[in-house]
Amino acid sequence: MKTKAFSGASVLVLDAVDGASAAVIANKAEAQKVPVIAYDRLVPGTDAIDYYVSFDNEAVGRLQGESLLKALDNKPTARVVMSNGAATDNNGLTFKKGAHSALDGKVQVVKEYDTPDWSPDKAQDQMTQALTALNNQVDGVYAANDGTAGGAIAAMKAAGIKPLPPVTGQDAELAAVQRILLGEQYMTVYKAIKPQAEAAAVIAYHLATGKPVPTDITAGKTVNNGTKEVPSVLLVPLAVTKENLKDTVVADAFWTQEQICTARYAEACKAAGL
Repeated sequence: MKTKAFSGASVLVLDAVDGASAAVIANKAEAQKVPVIAYDRLVPGTDAIDYYVSFDNEAVGRLQGESLLKALDNKPTARVVMSNGAATDNNGLTFKKGAHSALDGKVQVVKEYDTPDWSPDKAQDQMTQALTALNNQVDGVYAANDGTAGGAIAAMKAAGIKPLPPVTGQDAELAAVQRILLGEQYMTVYKAIKPQAEAAAVIAYHLATGKPVPTDITAGKTVNNGTKEVPSVLLVPLAVTKENLKDTVVADAFWTQEQICTARYAEACKAAGL
């Protein structure tokens, strides 16, 4: 992004894909005295970030891990494969940390992979490798998001595993919601977009107009990005299963009943009360 791109800007809301590139952008904005809000993904290694608005990502991983433990009836001998996110992504590392805090010492993590680029295809390949090494003996799968979940599930279906073991996910993607209805995926993590966007908008308005940002919006929370403690809005994620799907993603119109309940899923939708 060229420096002139900030000409006339009062604030930059930065939804990063790559942390290193995002840090360069943030530094350029700071040089132009443009305040920066990191949105959804923390930008590491720069002091140019003024605020961070996201969900509590360690809590996301912990919620996934706790949900998997519940599905496995807290069985300490359960054999779990972990399909983490990209090792280069701060979010992926934080989800992983939270998941381990829930799972370590409570199940057997028999195989664990970081998934380059969060690629479903790479997650599928890694799961295929795990199944071969484990002779298909897998009791549960920690998948960091719905894409890696889809890849892991595809590998298990190709290997003829029936019934499928519980698989976690994240993002409440339409395909994942439909897999949950079919019983192919156990849960996903739903992160409501509206409160996140509203929090970013409130902060952006105050920064752009030179007004003090209300202190209650962060409640004193900060996240360290490796360079500074960044004032942070950390929203609470929700675990979504077949039992509460109607009261979460459907009730919020994240996905409509019509989008979810196409012909292939009509029977499953009816069984779930949709």
